[in-house]
Amino acid sequence: MLSVPTLWTTCVANFCAMSLVWIYVARSYPKFEASRFWTAAALLATAGAVTSMLRGVGEFRLLVLSCSVLLMMACWSCLMGIQRFYNEPITWRLAVVIPGLTWIGIAFFLFVQDDMPMRIAIYSLGQSIPVAMTLHLLMTQREERNAGARLGVFCSVLILAVYFIRSACALLGIGGDLTIVDFNGLQAVLMLALVFLSMAWNFGFLLMAIDRLRNEVADLALLDDLTGVGNRRHLLQRVTEECARSVRSGEPFALLVIDLDGFKGINDTHGHAAGDACLQHFALMAQTRLRPGDMLARSGGDEFCIVLPSSTLREGAMIARRLLEVCRADAAECSGREIPIAVSIGVAQWTAEIGAYPDRLFVVADQALYEAKKRGRDGYAISEPAPALVPEIPDMPDMVRRKTA
Repeated sequence: MLSVPTLWTTCVANFCAMSLVWIYVARSYPKFEASRFWTAAALLATAGAVTSMLRGVGEFRLLVLSCSVLLMMACWSCLMGIQRFYNEPITWRLAVVIPGLTWIGIAFFLFVQDDMPMRIAIYSLGQSIPVAMTLHLLMTQREERNAGARLGVFCSVLILAVYFIRSACALLGIGGDLTIVDFNGLQAVLMLALVFLSMAWNFGFLLMAIDRLRNEVADLALLDDLTGVGNRRHLLQRVTEECARSVRSGEPFALLVIDLDGFKGINDTHGHAAGDACLQHFALMAQTRLRPGDMLARSGGDEFCIVLPSSTLREGAMIARRLLEVCRADAAECSGREIPIAVSIGVAQWTAEIGAYPDRLFVVADQALYEAKKRGRDGYAISEPAPALVPEIPDMPDMVRRKTA
């Protein structure tokens, strides 16, 4: 037979360990808001377990109420962490009303009518609501389903099942009598199961946090620090993927290479801070003229590239005209110390001759950009598709001579 103090000692040890883990995560990643709620949940659960261990020291009924409130708050903090993780609004009102009603029910069967099975049933119902809401959120966010979320779903289902079985057994008297100091054997096993399922539940949240943070770090490695658009590494990765896709499907895509005209003069005359501001401003303007799925990247210095999936030269030229129009309109509105931005654009299209080699496409696009600059800048040029390769046919007289020889 497991005693109540033994069970709560196990809870304290487990929740203390989880608290330390979440404190480390929250301090290491202060912008990761969900971790603060999960840290609070672990600390509240630890405090609730410690409070329950003091039953022989203080007023029993007050300690029971305090323990119940702390553990309910811990469960709702877990739900709030999930809500912030998925950028859902936090249900503050429910987080106050449902624990409050649960607390009133427990207090009634503690002070007015001492009934431990009813207290177990009311507490289990109150705890099942945030667990069920967590399960619903995890089930509906299919696009972000990872190993941690799947573990969270599995543990949520088991926790709900254990709460149901525990309530039913307590109300029906299955497993024997319940006392303040000792649970019956069945209740002890169910209580122990809840402890380890809660730990596994939190571990699922931790896996979700690790996966999210790893993805954010990977995204940062592919972004340009100054403009926030893709960097050269991301650009090469995307163009390589598009080339491979076009080789398989035969469907072309377009690439725009963009150069800010007179950028060196801007840096020399106005300083590098003004040059950086020009780059940032152009990136913002360009993004307003792109379609969903198009990718803007800074390939280095004052040069940008745009990848247009499933697009032809004609569609690439259309995007180039849009960019020139927005830059010219912005330049016309400049006054005082504002610096007008002008660009030259080279437009190229993937062809079968380019194949799976992105460097060939960049060469073609750079040639078109050079042509645009040669024409006077502030414009665009289109690369001419390479002629198809045909076998060389010898002259007719030579063929005749060979046959008669």
